[in-house]
Amino acid sequence: MTQTDQPTPRRVVIAEDEVLIRMDLAEMLGEEGYDVVGQAGDGQQAIDLAEELRPDLVILDVKMPVLDGIAAAERIAGARIAPVVILTAFSQRDLVERARDAGAMAYLVKPFSKSDLVPAIEMAVSRFAELAMLESEVADLTERLETRKAVDRAKGVLQEQLHLSEPEAFRWIQKTAMDLRLSMRQVADGVITHGPGIAG
Repeated sequence: MTQTDQPTPRRVVIAEDEVLIRMDLAEMLGEEGYDVVGQAGDGQQAIDLAEELRPDLVILDVKMPVLDGIAAAERIAGARIAPVVILTAFSQRDLVERARDAGAMAYLVKPFSKSDLVPAIEMAVSRFAELAMLESEVADLTERLETRKAVDRAKGVLQEQLHLSEPEAFRWIQKTAMDLRLSMRQVADGVITHGPGIAG
């Protein structure tokens, strides 16, 4: 008999060249119920592990030998293997934009605590799921980027006007699109132009 109430823990690959930080991170993740299935000390190793193990999440440090975290994030996110969370030192704020452009779904500023870790992971996982949903709706790459920008802007409007969280705002767009038989892009454009009243 299987335990259906026990969700399968999310499988995580972590890449961090500082062994102590990596051990700390693995311990924190374990305590929070995540399953660390692979650990790497450089970006190339992280890509290899991600391709081999197909984890639910990859956590990458920005500064690593062989291949840095941003280049590794680009490859992992580009191949749609798993959502990526980037670890960055406070002094590397300029890298956060580059990481986002490379496909990282969330980032954590070191030193971080366990209470910072879970929200960043959940944010990355939900954004990755959103992206997959948008991609299944939009085939053309340029159109996809425009749709993603529109949906992000619409989420901002909904978060502000309806006081929703980011995942709730995405679900609102998704549900409205289904209810009105429109694409998510059409709903997002409507929200940007007219506000949430579009669903009324």
